[in-house]
Parts: sequence; structure tokens; C-alpha cells
Amino acid sequence: MSALSLKEKTGFWKSYKEEYKSLIRLGLPVFVTQVGIIVVSFADTMMVGAYGTNELAAAAFVNSLFMIVIVMQIGFASGMTPIVGSLFSRGEHRRVGITLRGGLMVNLAISLCFTLIMGVLYFFLDCFGQPEELLPLIREYYVIVLATLVPMAVFNCCQQTANGTTDTATPMWMILGANVINIVGNYALIFGHFGAPELGLVGAGLSTLTARWTAMTGILLFMLFSRRYRPYKEGFRAGWRDRGNTCRMVWLMSYPVMIQSGVECLLWAFGAIVSGWFGKIQLASYQVINTMAQLGFMTYISFGVATSVKVANYAGLRDVNGMRRITLAGIHLNLILGTVASAIFLIGGERLIHLFTPDPEVTVAAMALLIPLVLYQYGDAIQLTYANALRGTGDVKPLLWVALVSYLVVGIPMLLFLSRGMGLETVGIYYSFSVALIVASVLLYRAFSKAVAKMDKVR
Repeated sequence: MSALSLKEKTGFWKSYKEEYKSLIRLGLPVFVTQVGIIVVSFADTMMVGAYGTNELAAAAFVNSLFMIVIVMQIGFASGMTPIVGSLFSRGEHRRVGITLRGGLMVNLAISLCFTLIMGVLYFFLDCFGQPEELLPLIREYYVIVLATLVPMAVFNCCQQTANGTTDTATPMWMILGANVINIVGNYALIFGHFGAPELGLVGAGLSTLTARWTAMTGILLFMLFSRRYRPYKEGFRAGWRDRGNTCRMVWLMSYPVMIQSGVECLLWAFGAIVSGWFGKIQLASYQVINTMAQLGFMTYISFGVATSVKVANYAGLRDVNGMRRITLAGIHLNLILGTVASAIFLIGGERLIHLFTPDPEVTVAAMALLIPLVLYQYGDAIQLTYANALRGTGDVKPLLWVALVSYLVVGIPMLLFLSRGMGLETVGIYYSFSVALIVASVLLYRAFSKAVAKMDKVR
């Protein structure tokens, strides 16, 4: 029996060994990138929290509103990955350059629309029911974050193009460099070090603004002038001639991903608004736990992106068995990461919370959120992997109805029921996330299975 069990384990390892290796090789630079983003997010929250609880609560509200738009921009740009990945696997370098040109045009247009919408929303900030004393801080910080949307959109488009060509290292170095600028800028401008003025929350915003514009400039210059991207230059220059068809193709592939990402993030942003109804302590604790939650979510993205790229590569070759195998390998790796994240939250959660705030009331409120935070890690890891795998197949329209059902039809009513109806407040908000993510995981698994089965029939 033991010999048979050993043989089964050996066979399992052989079945997935190459897939694990390829995902780790492709996902590791993305993982390092995400860890860098987490470090900056942690540093932001720690510095703002150390400066004051009002500043922490104001940042929580503004960041939650903008997170919807930021995630939608990332989602829209990620529609580039299956297109570029499929072209790259077939060696169609000229088409990759044309796609990049069209993608930049569409992503820039989308970002300008979002900037206009969020600019109008600025005049209605007092309608969200937030504590009156936070509004001056909220307004100042809001305007600065608004100016970061365009550079983020351009960077995201270049990053997803790089990922589609299996170059995950270049975006990693760009983001890590921008992160250094952000952390040093925070230290200088929030507290007034190195001869800089003490600007508090405004200083944190200006530091983020500088870092995002720097990252955009760096990756654009690299893609336009480096030897690594020389094969795509001809197509990029010729992109104007075929821009109509290319922009239409990018739009059709990207808008379902954008809406899915936005609807998912809307649930978390709505959670911040509802947390504000219970006072600034609950809102500040929500910001602390959301920052900690990135330890899981942002690392799951690394192997999610790698899975999407590899699925797109297999789709270009019509290899449906490879698509299934690489997706299961991605699930395995992300479940391991989910277990590691959960252990960190359970063992070191209190220490992490103390890093972000010295306020004892915020600490007590945040501690109550640790168990629901742990519960949703596995649902988050699974849904994120299947969502990226589905993007890799190119069949992205199911993402729309999955998001609507999981996060709007199920998630928001559950959030209101648990937080207000059951009187659980912010704890209820976090439990509702687990319910929504489990529903999303099941629906995305079914959608991915159908997409692969459909491709198998026409092979």
C-alpha cells in the first residue's frame, strides 16, 4: 500500500513538474514585483498611520474609491495578455508591435474617461456619509491620486504586453525602482525629513504621483529603444495604418475583463463606505486589514498572471490538455501561497497590525477581522487563478456574468445583511467577502471548463 502511494505521488509530481517549473520561472519576477508593491503599501499605511488616525481613515476612503478605477484599468490592460501571448507563441512579432500601438491608444482613452468621471465625483464627496472632520483631508488627497490614473494605464498596457512575450522581468525592475522612489518620498514628505516640508497625507499622495509617472516613463523608453523589443518596432511604427481593427480587437478582448475587475473591486470599495458608517475607528481598521490582505492577493496575482500567459501560449497552439494542466498547476501553487498567508495572519497578525497604527482602539477593531481575513484566502486564490486562466483562453465574456452574480447579486446583499442586519459591522463585511469569493470560484471553474471543452471540439 505504501509503495503504491509512493508511486502515485511520484506520478503526480512527474505530471506537473514541467508546469510548476514554467510557472515559477515566469511567475517569479511577477512575484518579486508584487512583494515590492506590498512593501510600498505596507510602508504607506505604516507612515500615514503613524502620522495620525484621521489621515489613515481619509486615505482608506480615497484609496477604496480609486481602487475600483485602478483595478478596472489593470483589468482592461490584462486583455492584452492573451492577444500578445497567442501572437508571440506563433512568432508573429510584427502583429505584437501593432497590438501594442493599438492597446496604448485604447488604454489611454479609457483612462482619460475614468479621470473625467472621478473628477466629477470629487464634487459629491460629502454625499458618502463619511465623518465631517475627514472631508478636508479626503479632498486634498483625492485630487493628487486623480492625477496618477493616466500614467498607471500606460504602464499597465506596456506591462501586459511584456508579460505576453514572457518578459516579466522588465516590469519587475521598473516597479521596484518606482517603489524605492515612493518609500523615500513618503519618508521625506509625510514627516518633513531631508529638508522637505512636512505635508502629512498630501506628502504621501505626491510621493505616489512621482513614482507612477517615473515608472511609466521608464517602461516606455525601454520598450521603444531596447534591443529586447527591437523585433516589435516595425509593427509599432506601422500601427497607425491598422489602428481601427487593432483597437477594436483590443476593446472586445478587454472590456469584459475590465468590468469583471471593477465589479469585484466595487464590493471592497462598498465595504469601505459601509465601514465609515460605523465611525472612523472601523474605517481605519478596515484600511489596516485591507493592506494586510494584499499579502495574499498580490502574491496570488504572480502565478495568476503566469497561468494566463501559459494558457494563452497553449491556446495559440490549440493544446487543450496543456491548458488544463497548467491551470491545475497554478491552482496548486496559489493554494500553497494561501496557506502561507493564512499562517502569517494567524501567527503574526497582531504584530502586523501594530506596525500600521499605534491607536489601541484601531488595533482592537482590526484584531476582530483576522479570522474572516484568513477564511477568504482560499476562495481568493482559486477564483483569481481561474479568472486568469479564462482570460488566457480568450473567451472572456463569461467574466461579466460571473462578476455580476458573485459580487453584486450575492456579495452586496450579504455584506449589508451581515454588517447591519446581524449587527456584525466591519466583521460582517469581511465574512461576506468569503461568500462572494466561493461563489465566484465555482462559477469561474465551470466557465473555464466550458471554454476549454469548446476549443477541444473545434480542434
